[in-house]
Amino acid sequence: MHIRKGDTVVVISGRQKGRRGKVLRVFPKRDRVLVQGVNMIKRHQRPSTRNQRGGIVEREAPVHLSKVMIWCEAAGRPSRVIMKRLEDGTRVRTYKVNHETISD
Repeated sequence: MHIRKGDTVVVISGRQKGRRGKVLRVFPKRDRVLVQGVNMIKRHQRPSTRNQRGGIVEREAPVHLSKVMIWCEAAGRPSRVIMKRLEDGTRVRTYKVNHETISD
């Protein structure tokens, strides 16, 4: 999986196209990611000890991995991610646009 928690991604297709946000959670078995401020849904919440008022709560829903691309701040555009092996044998993620390593 090339996208990880904390990465900034941009939505490349669908209703939310063009929106950017930080990855909050990754669901590798379902090939989905939860992106902050993207794909907002409304859920009816019953009052509980955690949520005293209840009512309609707005929150993010997961987006499929094929709909998002990682955002390269240096290039100012989305990029694919490639894995490179360094001389010491470690694998690092790099942007395909400018071959910079992605800080984890």
